[in-house]
Amino acid sequence: MSTITTLSNGTKIPNIGLGLWQVPEDEVQKNVEDALEIGYRHFDGAAAYGNEEGFGAAIRATAISRDELFVTTKLANPDQGYNQALTAFDASMERLGLDYVDLYLIHWPLPARGLFTETWKAFEEIYTSGRAKAIGISNFMPSAISTLLDSAAIAPMVNQFEAHPTLQQRDYEKASREAGMAVEAYSPIGHGADLSNPVVQEIASARDASPAQVILAWHMAQGRIVIPKSRHTERMKENLAATELELSEEELARIDGLETGERQNADPAEKNN
Repeated sequence: MSTITTLSNGTKIPNIGLGLWQVPEDEVQKNVEDALEIGYRHFDGAAAYGNEEGFGAAIRATAISRDELFVTTKLANPDQGYNQALTAFDASMERLGLDYVDLYLIHWPLPARGLFTETWKAFEEIYTSGRAKAIGISNFMPSAISTLLDSAAIAPMVNQFEAHPTLQQRDYEKASREAGMAVEAYSPIGHGADLSNPVVQEIASARDASPAQVILAWHMAQGRIVIPKSRHTERMKENLAATELELSEEELARIDGLETGERQNADPAEKNN
């Protein structure tokens, strides 16, 4: 199984990263440093997580070359709009203490506010400046993707959204791939809710693997990038080792059949703040 995805602009992103949502500011530096020691090279943060300073401190402190690391952050919802987005990006970079990020995302489309196309113009400017090696979107449903593409001079390179066995969002995935975007799954194990599914448990037992490894391997076998979150070193190691697990077509199909449409996070079509 490939461990790297090449984005439409040639940027390479590791297929498994560490999500930093809900990691407290006073714990995030250690979380990232532990992950670096284990072998993680991809980290997914956001301004809204309130932990960019500790995140950046860990990246700056490591002896690992910066060009071997993949750093993502996201624009906070209140900062949408052209001028606001430019100012917010500068603030994120100051908190991170970095010269560039590898990926900058619009965190949510907020469709009722109608600012994401204007915001994207700022993203294009940031990308052209070289301060973000790639730009993309998060939580964008097909209608929002279509609207954005109608006015974009530079197409987004990634769409990150909730995806796990019981909420696969194949319509989001199809629209994203048709637009040339890589697909990144957050909450890839459904906040843990999918781990106890009997099908997942059965495959895990047969494979001498953990349920989390089975789900992450299922994602990656279908070309999705995953960003599971953990502050426990053994679980981080276990998740990273999912790149070595290859499921059969039958096993993949069985997990495909677990769709229920049940969200663990907000519906992007309805979220507007």
